[in-house]
Amino acid sequence: MAHSLSAKKRIRQNLKRRARNRAAKSAVKTQIKKYLADAKQSADPAALQKELAASQKSIDQLAAKGPIHKKTAARRKSRLARQLNAVRAKTS
Repeated sequence: MAHSLSAKKRIRQNLKRRARNRAAKSAVKTQIKKYLADAKQSADPAALQKELAASQKSIDQLAAKGPIHKKTAARRKSRLARQLNAVRAKTS
């Protein structure tokens, strides 16, 4: 257990940051799951493109704030784009 005031403050700060980071990561995961569900069901690439843009934006924002690494964000965005390309290949 921390004894100094600065150590106690650091614990409080870490708890707040952890809660904020977990909430942001969870929101992005939910957005990605929604996109993937739409990709499996929908055959409309235009609607899926809008959903992809929203997902990529949320991933970029998460990477900018720091909870995930830039390259992790790039990898996830690439995988989502591949899903859209697969839907486009099926429909054409």
